[in-house]
Amino acid sequence: MTGAIVAIAIVLIIVGGITAAVVSHFRLQRHRADAVAMASYRKLAEEAVARQEALQADLAELKTRVSSIDDMLRRIE
Repeated sequence: MTGAIVAIAIVLIIVGGITAAVVSHFRLQRHRADAVAMASYRKLAEEAVARQEALQADLAELKTRVSSIDDMLRRIE
């Protein structure tokens, strides 16, 4: 009877170890996928900020031009 209990305990320990290893593996894979997605998101966010800054610079230049045209039109009146 004691041998059967030891055998069952050994089998349970092995199955528990395999289960823990499989669960850990899939958690690691999910973590890696999240890290890759976050890196892609960060790169996209940096590109968006750079584009926004470029657009703001273009708008500032256009504002200056429109202001100068407005001044010229006021002088004509």
